[in-house]
Amino acid sequence: MSKLVIVESPAKAKTIKKYLGSGYEVLASFGHIRDLPEKKMSVDIEHGFAPQYIEMPGKEEIIKKLREAALDSEMVYLATDPDREGEAISWHLAGVLSLDETAKNRVTFNEITKSGIKTGMENPRSIDMKLVNAQQCRRILDRVVGYKLSPFLWKKVQRGLSAGRVQSVAVRLVVDREEQIKAFKPEEYWTIDALFSNMGAKKTFPAKLVSTPDSKKAEIKDSVSANDVLERLDGAKYVITSVKKGIRRKQPAPPFITSTLQQDASRKLNMTGKRTMRVAQELYEGVEIEGIGATGLITYMRTDSLRISEEARAAGNKYILENYGKDYLPEKPRYFKTSANAQDGHEAIRPTDPFLTPARVRSSLTTDQYRVYKLIWERFTASLMANCIQDTVTADITANECVFRASGFTVRFDGYTLLYEEGKDTEDEKTTALPVLKENDEVQLRDLKANQHFTLPPARYTEASLIEAFKENGIGRPSTYATTISTILSREYIEREKKSLKPTALGEVTTGLMKDMFKDIVDVKFTASMEKDLDLVAEGERDYIKILEQFYGPFAASLDAAEKKMQGKKAKLPEVDSGEVCEKCGKPMVIKNGRFGKFLACSGYPACKTTKAITVECKGTCPVCGGKMLERKSKRGYKYFGCEKYPECTFMTWNEPISDTCPKCGKTLFKKRGGIILCENEGCGYETKATRTQKAKTEEE
Repeated sequence: MSKLVIVESPAKAKTIKKYLGSGYEVLASFGHIRDLPEKKMSVDIEHGFAPQYIEMPGKEEIIKKLREAALDSEMVYLATDPDREGEAISWHLAGVLSLDETAKNRVTFNEITKSGIKTGMENPRSIDMKLVNAQQCRRILDRVVGYKLSPFLWKKVQRGLSAGRVQSVAVRLVVDREEQIKAFKPEEYWTIDALFSNMGAKKTFPAKLVSTPDSKKAEIKDSVSANDVLERLDGAKYVITSVKKGIRRKQPAPPFITSTLQQDASRKLNMTGKRTMRVAQELYEGVEIEGIGATGLITYMRTDSLRISEEARAAGNKYILENYGKDYLPEKPRYFKTSANAQDGHEAIRPTDPFLTPARVRSSLTTDQYRVYKLIWERFTASLMANCIQDTVTADITANECVFRASGFTVRFDGYTLLYEEGKDTEDEKTTALPVLKENDEVQLRDLKANQHFTLPPARYTEASLIEAFKENGIGRPSTYATTISTILSREYIEREKKSLKPTALGEVTTGLMKDMFKDIVDVKFTASMEKDLDLVAEGERDYIKILEQFYGPFAASLDAAEKKMQGKKAKLPEVDSGEVCEKCGKPMVIKNGRFGKFLACSGYPACKTTKAITVECKGTCPVCGGKMLERKSKRGYKYFGCEKYPECTFMTWNEPISDTCPKCGKTLFKKRGGIILCENEGCGYETKATRTQKAKTEEE
């Protein structure tokens, strides 16, 4: 009899089977096989919050196959993902397959490689009920909040809404930031900026006024004060009064954890957190690499630890030594400190083999896989490399008791920056190299300007900065960040405006109601304390039933109070004028949110019940009949593109029309996910990879 290993995905099963060989059968559960039913709360609040799990609909054949394989196996190993969710799936599998929950049949793999699988199989353990209970506690909390709060929102705001323990706080962060932006009052200030050169030289360098006789910080509030400074400097002599030279050592960023991977992928690759995590999962589970076969390219991607194994460090150092030379290795190994509240069960995200460079595996990967792997590989390798060393110069230039300061640097040794630099939401002020400057030398003024500025409001969140806010405030776990943002976007509580995230009217009204009626649910500190409680359950230091009891009492009281306070009342969503007029009564049509997204409705409702779909005209034309292409939404909320002449013309596509025409047949080209540009004209067959120019053009459109 063979031994059975159960994992979550078929891709992972394929990779593991390759390493385990003929004595093992490896099957996939395709994620969860048992869960709370969708249409009932299925939590017995009166009897210890007992969850009523069922075998998931649609999983009958998978469960049957797993049961048959388990009966025919001498040993069943549960090898689901090495986190709380994976632990819970293993526990559910044990229940469905009638396995002994105390048996040492649970194995975990930090990396899907030969050595990673060997290590995991050599160290089986029993299911960790502390982790299972932490997952159950989260699941029950989220179910209770969702099933109790959502019907209230349906009645008081709009049908089809949902609330969530984490998602509602996430929306609040975005709403609060928007309120700060609206309330912001800009303040005027001025800077005095100069261009200098050495006497007789052509090359100029910039400097800023940093102090005046009246202000040590050169705080200039208005044009009158700015002109006073300019008058004081009129005809003045500019002399270098101080030159300070120094050395700056820039240290590389640590290897990725879940949150920083999502942040950098957002900044550098313009990828959503959800898409990034999906690609990372593929790289972890295993990819067919030319000349090697199926292998996992990265370690487990749900982690908030900065630790790496000494074996990985040694392999990375060897790669750096062989390819860049000993100067690119630091004198002493660099260790990054993991934050105090991090879970240290897994290493940081790193390549399983540094010698499998992005260039080596590129032909075996999709575009997204290559881009994410390159990011992970470069970040890890750079984290092991020597510091970047810069020679810095700061010069003070004085004229009539006013001091200007010029700063610059030159790179003495590039170090890790040869390979990688961390992405940022805002650009640093550019600093250039300065010419040779000597104290007491006079410099020539080439330009002097007073420039007006106004203080700026706080920036809207981007996906990257919102993830950082989750991390800083202790909201959710790294594994939930991407899903949370995806959820509040899909439910139209927030929306994208280029790279920024802003609340919708629905998000603002719902959050206002929640802040008024359910303060704890949308309180950042309260949500963070709940996360800490869940961590304590995972560590065996708290009873999860007591946490549920302590939460539910005040929550139920808030719900009762809200029902009484809002009896006969309903929160009103602001109506947005669409600019169109109702064809039946002539009143303005307004934009409303419905079950399947936004639509137009007559403002004269209920007297006039006219409604209309919102149509967004796209670039290009229908390749079948030449009609206009319109953006539409399916009943499940997915975007597709169809001909305006429907139902006469039934052409539709999931691919986005672009303005370029097919060089082969002259019809419309469409953009497919993965950077593919193709012609949808049947029989043409034109297809090409999008160039950078094409991508920029289509993104701009």
